[in-house]
Amino acid sequence: MTQLIQYASLRPTPWKNGGGSTTEIVVMPPGADFDHFDWRVSLATITQDGPFSPFPGIDRSLALVDGDGVLLDFGHERFVLSPSEPLIEFPGESTVEATITGGLTTDFNVMTRRGRCRHRLERRVVRGRQELVRRSATTVLFLAEGESLTVSSATERIALVRYDAVVLDSDEAWTMDTIQATVLVADIIPH
Repeated sequence: MTQLIQYASLRPTPWKNGGGSTTEIVVMPPGADFDHFDWRVSLATITQDGPFSPFPGIDRSLALVDGDGVLLDFGHERFVLSPSEPLIEFPGESTVEATITGGLTTDFNVMTRRGRCRHRLERRVVRGRQELVRRSATTVLFLAEGESLTVSSATERIALVRYDAVVLDSDEAWTMDTIQATVLVADIIPH
């Protein structure tokens, strides 16, 4: 069943360390906590420097949605999540120290539990009408930039505004239509 998730209906949860907040977009199974989810999609706002929480057995992807970016220090290597390098994948058990490079940042976060599923996250710029190419039966589409986006199949038409998401879990063909938008497409692939 297709599910529209309106950002206006979601509520952020402050981090325990006070360094930001998380807004859960969707979690499977529904209502699962951090120890029991198969996959989870959220928005994180980082307001100050500090460590990331460890998630053993979880694969993570981050995509910069708003802000100048954040320096991620993995100890042996560093990566700057920025407008020029907006995506990163890493194991959840990694020790990560985050340093914001400007003001606060907002990041799109996809987490999947190893052994149950995996994911692919892509950033796409859409102009006009475009086919949505998917890699799995379950896809989360998130409107990261742009005022509006319409996604349509043979039987449904769904309108999104910025930060809205839609979960597509059927094999129907979908198209996207907008003047110009940046979308994040997370395909959830079961094992």
